[in-house]
Amino acid sequence: MSKIIAIANQKGGVGKTTTAVNLSASLAVLEKKVLLVDCDPQANATSGLGVNPDELERSVYDCILGQASPRDVIIETDTPNLSLLPTRIDLVGAEVELVNEKGREQFLGGVLKQVRDDYDFVIIDCSPSLGLITINALTASDSVIIPIQSEYFALEGLGKLLNTIRIVQTRLNPRLAIEGLLITMYDNRLRLARQVVEDVRGHFKQMVFNTLIYRNTKLAEAPSYGKSIIMHDASSTGAVNYLNLAQEILTRNNMI
Repeated sequence: MSKIIAIANQKGGVGKTTTAVNLSASLAVLEKKVLLVDCDPQANATSGLGVNPDELERSVYDCILGQASPRDVIIETDTPNLSLLPTRIDLVGAEVELVNEKGREQFLGGVLKQVRDDYDFVIIDCSPSLGLITINALTASDSVIIPIQSEYFALEGLGKLLNTIRIVQTRLNPRLAIEGLLITMYDNRLRLARQVVEDVRGHFKQMVFNTLIYRNTKLAEAPSYGKSIIMHDASSTGAVNYLNLAQEILTRNNMI
């Protein structure tokens, strides 16, 4: 049975794409078949795996609008077991084109239904917004991971996201669960970072992953090489962190 997980937070710069790319690669290294779906028009997950969005003939946009089959758009990456459903900037237009369509929140779910059984995990990288494409991602997903930066405004906007998740659960997707809150960009030398972790764990308890994603130079530079951290430097702190996260998710889902 496959599982679809959205990586979502309308707050930008919290590590959504970093998590989507590197969690996907880590699960793939652990011998799970993974599809990474780039649903952010910035296409950073696409370029982060070495694919130039400007050279794509088709993307997830064409799949959502029914102009292409996902199997014809999916790309095999350099990482064994990891495939990519890429995007490009024209995904921005999908929100406008779908707004008057009946069942407009269900289009991505219809696309993924065609291929989900080919994979153990489908990971969706969401845009930093709560727009229609993100709602599509949440409606299509079994669960959501919420990255939270370990800085002063970490919880800013989290209430709005949780409210959106509740609305999706009530109206569109009752099976949607919160897979976990993930602390990112952690620096244990900073008292503030330690305090943020303590506050988040104190408030959300078991919803917070045990794994922390530390600030790491190799992790930050990997996208410039078009590689996941696993392929860029498998011995780095960032690689170890995301492998630990993948292991934790497999344990939580009784998939080890």
